[in-house]
Amino acid sequence: MTSRYPNKRPGQSESKIGFLSVLLFLMAQVPAAWAANYLSPAEADWIIQKFHFSSGDELPELRMHYLTFGKPVRDENGKVQNAVLILHGTTGSGAQFLRADFANELFGLGQLLDVTRFYLIIPDGIGHGKSSKPSDGLHGKFPHYGYRDMIEAQYRLVEEGLKVNHLRLVMGTSMGGMHTWLWGENYPGFMDALLPLASLPTQISGRNRVWRRIIIDAIRGDPKWENGDYPKQPPALRTAAEMLYFMSSNPVLRSKEAPSLSRSDELLDQYVNTSGAKLDANDVLYAVEASRDYDPGPGLEKIAAPLLAINSADDLINPPELGILEREIKRVKHGKAIVLPLSDQTVGHGSHTKAVLWEKQVEEFLKATERK
Repeated sequence: MTSRYPNKRPGQSESKIGFLSVLLFLMAQVPAAWAANYLSPAEADWIIQKFHFSSGDELPELRMHYLTFGKPVRDENGKVQNAVLILHGTTGSGAQFLRADFANELFGLGQLLDVTRFYLIIPDGIGHGKSSKPSDGLHGKFPHYGYRDMIEAQYRLVEEGLKVNHLRLVMGTSMGGMHTWLWGENYPGFMDALLPLASLPTQISGRNRVWRRIIIDAIRGDPKWENGDYPKQPPALRTAAEMLYFMSSNPVLRSKEAPSLSRSDELLDQYVNTSGAKLDANDVLYAVEASRDYDPGPGLEKIAAPLLAINSADDLINPPELGILEREIKRVKHGKAIVLPLSDQTVGHGSHTKAVLWEKQVEEFLKATERK
């Protein structure tokens, strides 16, 4: 059954919508107010019976939570023409895309993803938001999912649950960007265009793996984690929250925000005490571990749809000096890559959700990929 969100701040919601939107990967600071230039989304759950994970585990019922805007439009052959799938980042949820700096820039009348023209599908991935996750009750016994499990569930939601047989665009931020590369490889004829933001088309390695391992080791090595069956959140969750905060912004912005030792400590404590205090250790652990099977590198030539990858020069998670994006995009038949330069408007990794930074390039890309 669908429902409507009230017109209020995400932080005031009874669900986890508010706090999930502020977690690291997406730099999602809670907006001052809900965007007002578009209709509220519909919210619903779809249940996948006996979902089999790549680990060999099975969940009798996998709940996929999602938001939708608009309605699907089909051509004379029944093919959906206007569906857009939008995928969130690690520890986030679809609700993060209701932030004013994303939704107000894209969802309004006449804007790039005008909800009166497009059918927007915004799911919570496995282990995130209101979809099935460890903290629902299974804790450490929840199946260990990977990215490929997540995109299979997304595909089944779209194709089986919503009866959408074609996507105009698949786009995602951070982890959602990584999922977008995999969508292009696994379902090459299913979409007209691909837009991965703040991601690299290669296996997790180097510093990107190290910060994840720090979180994983801190939680698993904490005696009070108790194999996931802790009566209260283990102390290591603070370490995880601090690492998420550490990777989120760029050094220039951090320096401006916190020009002194005391201010730096204050901001870190503030983040941990607000956003971090609402996290669950198992949910974070599983979400960070899920990247272990991500490696689109061997299959980049399979991507058939036009693809525009957008990163930012001040992204600590996907630093441009590695040269990975520029090298690998050459293997994508219809691929193009853009790295936004550092400016007083970029905000590190979270630049992916600040639509004003890249909407012009995306507008040109969508025009170029329109079906004639």
